[in-house]
Amino acid sequence: DSSPLEVNMATVRRATVKAVDWLKFAERVPPNQKAQFLALKAKNDDIKSKYLSLPESPPAIDFQFYKKRLADPALVDSLEKQYKAVSVAYPADTITADIDNQQKEAAVAAADFIKESKQRVKVLEVEMDRWNNLVPFENMTTDEYYEVFPETKPDRAKNPYWPWKEYTEKA
Repeated sequence: DSSPLEVNMATVRRATVKAVDWLKFAERVPPNQKAQFLALKAKNDDIKSKYLSLPESPPAIDFQFYKKRLADPALVDSLEKQYKAVSVAYPADTITADIDNQQKEAAVAAADFIKESKQRVKVLEVEMDRWNNLVPFENMTTDEYYEVFPETKPDRAKNPYWPWKEYTEKA
């Protein structure tokens, strides 16, 4: 018959099966945060090695040994009964479901972002083709320049104070 502590230790051991994939994690770490990442990994490895050095179940207490050595065996019986009645209550996991939902939402948001980015890339590729097919600026006439960049063409209605009079006109 296993004690509640042994059952809970087994539960903890099973919970640690979910391990961090450090290679995938390292791929996502920006270069300026590599030192912090390495410190985190070292700390994790240290804690993990300490954890794995512990026995899977706590050492069994030999209550018979204490019954023979102590003057009052009823005290040992009482302690044994209390020890076997101990149950460490682990809190219910209420966070994992929220994390899974956030992960699903993030995946949807990432897919939307990728879709929008691909559309932006198509628009920018068209713009890039336009720029690549332009006549070089040094070979353009003024009219060609104003045709390509109409926003730079002088507007006499908007800027009436510029001296628009032709040299041939009389003031």
